[in-house]
Amino acid sequence: MLTVISGNIEGLLRRLPEAPQADLARLGKSALQGVQRAAVLTHRLLAFSRRQPLRPKQVSVNALISGMSEMLHRTLGESVAIEIVIAAGAWSVFVDPHQLENVILNLAINARDAMPDGGRLTIELANVYLDDAYAAQAEVSPGQYVGIFVSDTGIGMTPETASKAFEPFFTTKDIGHGTGLGLSQVFGFIKQSNGHVKIYSEVGTGTTVKLYLPRHVAAEGRDAVRQAVQPVPRGGRETILVVDDDADVRSSTIEMLDELGYETLGAPDGATALRLLDARPAINLLLTDVGLPGGMNGRQLADEARRRRVRLKVLFTSGYAQNAIVHQGRLDAGVELLSKPYSFATLAARVRRILDAR
Repeated sequence: MLTVISGNIEGLLRRLPEAPQADLARLGKSALQGVQRAAVLTHRLLAFSRRQPLRPKQVSVNALISGMSEMLHRTLGESVAIEIVIAAGAWSVFVDPHQLENVILNLAINARDAMPDGGRLTIELANVYLDDAYAAQAEVSPGQYVGIFVSDTGIGMTPETASKAFEPFFTTKDIGHGTGLGLSQVFGFIKQSNGHVKIYSEVGTGTTVKLYLPRHVAAEGRDAVRQAVQPVPRGGRETILVVDDDADVRSSTIEMLDELGYETLGAPDGATALRLLDARPAINLLLTDVGLPGGMNGRQLADEARRRRVRLKVLFTSGYAQNAIVHQGRLDAGVELLSKPYSFATLAARVRRILDAR
C-alpha cells in the first residue's frame, strides 16, 4: 500500500511546476512525509519481530562508533556532552553496520530526551566474556562478546518502567513525541544478531543500556567506505519484467521504470511471467515480489527463469523478510532485495547497479 501511495505522490511531485502550484507541491510533500513515517514505523515493527532482512558483514565497532561522533554531536546539540571510550584491541563483530548505527543513534536520542536540561552521554566499548551462569539467566550463549555500553545522566527509570522498556508501543513520552518502538527495535536487532541487551536504570541518576554482540573470529578487515549520494541513474535500452500480484503496486513500479527510460512488461504471477519471458528474449531484468499466488513464489520463479535464461538478472521486492530468500535472519548469498516501500531514486539506483554488474 505504501509503495503505491509513495510512487504516485512522487510521480505527482515530479510533474508539478515549481510555481504557481506551490500549494499542491506542499500538500504532496506532506503526504510523502506521512508515507515515510509509516514506512519507518513498519520497519521498526519488523525489527522487533526479528523479520527485517539483514546484510551482515565484518565490522570494527571502534571504527563504526568513532565515525558517528560528528553526527552524534550534531543530532544531540550543545547541551549534551558526548564521551566515546573505545577499547584498544576491540574484537570485530558480524552485523549489519547500517542497522547497528541506527541502534546507537536511537539510544543516543533516547538519552538526550531523558536529559531535558542537558547532561552527559557516554558510549563505552569493551571485550567481555559472558559465562555459563550469566548466559543461562540471560537467554544468550556463553562466550566472547563485544560490549557497547550507552549511559546517560538523565532522569532514569523506575524498575517497573525499565521492565517494560523493550515492549512495542510502550513509551513514557507525550503523545506525538514517540512511537514506543525505539527500544523494541534495538531489542529485535540485537536478538536477530545473536546478541544480548540489558537495561540498568536508577531514578534521578541515569540509565545504561548494555549491548552484547558475538565476537567475529574471521580475519580482521576494514569496513566498507560510505559512498556519496549519486544522481538518479536513468535507463538505457533494457527491458524489465515486473511481477507483482498487487495490480496497483505493479502499475506504480512500471510507471516509475517507464519514466526512467526502460522498456517494461508486467505480470501478476509466475506462470504469466514465464510465458512473457519465453516470448520476449530481450528481457534483461526480472523484478519480482517474493510472495506470489498460484503455487510459485518469487524465488521459485527466479530459479526457473534462470534455468531458461542463465544470464537473466533478478531483483526481489518484499514488504518484509520471507523464508524464500531469508534464512536465519540473513539474505541468501547473491540475493538482491529491494524493501517496500521504495522511492523513485532507490529503485533507479538498485536497478541500474544490478544491470551494470557483470
